[in-house]
Amino acid sequence: MVFMSLDEIRSLRIDKLNKLKDKGENPYPAKSVYSNSISEVLNNFQKFSKKRNPLKIVGRILSLRSHGGSIFFDIYDGSTAFSGSKKNQREDHIQAYLKKDIVGEDSFSFFEIAADIGDFVNVEGNLFLTKKGEKSVKVSAWRIISKSIRPLPEKWHGLSDVEERFRKRHLDLLMNGEIKARFMIKSQIIKEIRDFLLKEDFYEAETPILHPIAGGAIAEPFVTHHNALDTNFYLRIAPELYLKRLLVGGFKKVFEIGRSFRNEGIDSTHNPEFLMAELYEAYRDSEYLREFSEKLFKTIIKKVFKKDFIEYQREKIFFSKKFRVLTFFDAIKRYALITNPESANRSEFVIKAKQFGVEIKDSDTKEKIADNIFKKLCRPKIIQPTFLINHPILISPLAKSLEGNKNLADRFQLIAGGLELVNGYSELNNPLEQAERFKGQEEIRKRGDLEAVEPDWDYVEVMEYGMPPAAGMGIGIDRLVMLLTDTQNIRETVLFPTMRPKN
Repeated sequence: MVFMSLDEIRSLRIDKLNKLKDKGENPYPAKSVYSNSISEVLNNFQKFSKKRNPLKIVGRILSLRSHGGSIFFDIYDGSTAFSGSKKNQREDHIQAYLKKDIVGEDSFSFFEIAADIGDFVNVEGNLFLTKKGEKSVKVSAWRIISKSIRPLPEKWHGLSDVEERFRKRHLDLLMNGEIKARFMIKSQIIKEIRDFLLKEDFYEAETPILHPIAGGAIAEPFVTHHNALDTNFYLRIAPELYLKRLLVGGFKKVFEIGRSFRNEGIDSTHNPEFLMAELYEAYRDSEYLREFSEKLFKTIIKKVFKKDFIEYQREKIFFSKKFRVLTFFDAIKRYALITNPESANRSEFVIKAKQFGVEIKDSDTKEKIADNIFKKLCRPKIIQPTFLINHPILISPLAKSLEGNKNLADRFQLIAGGLELVNGYSELNNPLEQAERFKGQEEIRKRGDLEAVEPDWDYVEVMEYGMPPAAGMGIGIDRLVMLLTDTQNIRETVLFPTMRPKN
């Protein structure tokens, strides 16, 4: 085999493109005619085989094999049927059989000259089974409907670098069937979440992505400038405060599925832009929402995967059983081996953090250090679905405190496979207390913690009109897809993850 550089291949293919033009063919026609998708043909092969009228099929050439007066080529049209499995059996490609005796010498020879792997073609012909039992179409007519100029990478060796796969996701999807299958599963998961909430009479809202204040979560925002208004805006870190305005405005149940943005580090479970589902229901509390979320997750698993457990990192995770409940400080005690975390002082948490390489800053409160210790030491050890409850109120500035203990929040997180999937709580609806909480967060920001919640005094004003008792929660969809598809890196669940520019 003669090695050719990319420039030589491009030049050769452009010559072929010009040959098509010289022959009066449009290499990029607007219209392509097909009678059936390839998936439809394969799923009804016996029925279509009996038809005398030839079928018209379109798709991309994935392989070419020449045998004397015959050419075999596989056509792929992207019509994969969702199967709930991340394994792709290539059920959406069909073999085309081009024979000189059928199409004529001129047509056959021109195909040999003009066609390449990667080209999109329109073929016409009748179906048949080869001696090996492969479903095929006997081509009686063909034409190129989009000429590819660059060659596709080799299936196994040409696109193996992870960073390159993320940068060239279009090729990754084409060459790695498992990748496409994962994103189809993600689409199905989103559909099931939406269907479940709509069935429960939730109103689907659209709230702003450009926020005048970076509120609704503890995170550092992205900043942008609005030229016409000559003011800075923030890409939303959460839709929470706008959705809760809708509760004040008279909606009882609201949700939104959309992207949020946090200007923080990139690691295996964090991407700066991510997909969330947030929902709020008036006249409910966190205990009700725990039961609601358990029902939602069990429904997703059963409908998408047709079973009540999944496998993640060689662990079987069972969603059929009642989710267990664990308090925040019991988790610290059990997994971080701090004897009395409720009464421990900041110095004790600092010592434990340094012992295990947990990053701390001078501005970090005892509660924030405890939370970082939990994330590093405790959360990875929680495998079966578990509700973590009763977090410190200082790291839960928008949640109600527990009745009888003002230092703890009426809050929960759902954890499974060592991943945080849900964060929810009984919503603080006392405007005077919310104002005091915001002042406390303001002091923390002054000490250098840019992740502290920025006060939203307009939101406090909204609350003063009266906000009903309510509970709310956010679901990290990308992370949920990680768990349910046994994926180790969140960037594998985002079609186009955030990357450092190549140049």
